[in-house]
Amino acid sequence: MIEQLVTELGPWNWMVLGLILLGAEVLVPGFFLIWIGIAAVIVGALSLALWDAAMWTWQVQVLVFLALSLISAFAGRALTRRGEVSDEPLLNKRSAQMIGQTATLEQAIVNGQGRVKIGDTTWSVSGPDLEAGTRVKVTGAADMKLTVEAV
Repeated sequence: MIEQLVTELGPWNWMVLGLILLGAEVLVPGFFLIWIGIAAVIVGALSLALWDAAMWTWQVQVLVFLALSLISAFAGRALTRRGEVSDEPLLNKRSAQMIGQTATLEQAIVNGQGRVKIGDTTWSVSGPDLEAGTRVKVTGAADMKLTVEAV
């Protein structure tokens, strides 16, 4: 069935698939279908040149399409990630944003564990044993736990 479909459409089947994928990129959120569409268009161009070659069977075409899809997807990712520098490097890293803040301990640090309130959030902290009410400065953050020292 697949062989019959490929034979009837000829080398244009890949061009049609490529244009459908490129068009779908406009409708579907993300930035992925463009690379697969480019791979399909390349296979279509190769099919135009190699259609009469005995080795250019539909199985070979599919394998070339899969390989080019992977290559173009990885190349596209590398192209879009190059030089990506955020003007807000700590965005969505709340605990890292707390480094340098000072606050008062709500719960004493006992055995290296305690709690501090910064803004409207209570944070777990680790550090040297200190009494509740001590002013501390946040010196580090790992996951959602802050490291503090006495001011």
